[in-house]
Amino acid sequence: MSLAYETLGTGPLGRELRVCVSPIHKFGTDAFLLADFAGARRKDLCADLGTGCGIIPMILYKKYFPKKIYAVELQPEAAAQCRETVSCSGAEETVFPIEGDLRRLGDAIPAGSLDLVTCNPPYKTAGTGLLNEDPGRQLARHELSCTIDDVCAAAARILKFGGRLCVCHRPERLADVVCAMRAHNIEPKRLRFAAKNAGALPWLFLMEGKLGARPFLRTEPLLCSMNPDGSFTDEMLKIYGNIQSVDENSR
Repeated sequence: MSLAYETLGTGPLGRELRVCVSPIHKFGTDAFLLADFAGARRKDLCADLGTGCGIIPMILYKKYFPKKIYAVELQPEAAAQCRETVSCSGAEETVFPIEGDLRRLGDAIPAGSLDLVTCNPPYKTAGTGLLNEDPGRQLARHELSCTIDDVCAAAARILKFGGRLCVCHRPERLADVVCAMRAHNIEPKRLRFAAKNAGALPWLFLMEGKLGARPFLRTEPLLCSMNPDGSFTDEMLKIYGNIQSVDENSR
């Protein structure tokens, strides 16, 4: 498999990170939006479920300096890339790759221990849409080995009471995400849609739920990614930071 490296420049944060990518396991805009939406505190214990090449843990590591981040990945090739990413960026004391199924984590992550869980899940339900010929892309795009209910069940087990689950998903799956969160005592608390511009239909939503919280959902302003001239908005440039390149077609 052909591997390459994308560099997350140092900038004012003082950390240059190299992310190991391949034609199958790479990253796009969704990961940056989710990492920015989720944030983290310095004392937080975090996990990213279905981490792929490890892009979300590395952004959290670079921008927010959390105490620990578990990076969980099922596919061996992607897990190997994640380990390489962590190693070549010197993040071994903060980011801990776990190769395994999020549905069967066992003692790899202690129950009730985390402050934040993130997940950029497969967007399409099994049996819908065209399946890519590559098995890796199939697992990344379709709920073949992991459903949004599986994600919420795993998060509910490893989060502390009041801990946060942050996910991104396609707008047509909004009801599914809300139902899955509530089925596992994770109350949706914050919602934001992303669109190309104010006149376009949203192509993504970001949602934060809290374990054991009371019902109250806050909808945040629309996130617009492009200016009328086709350039990135100021907010998108801030989210990207010093990232040198982003693959818009990673999904």
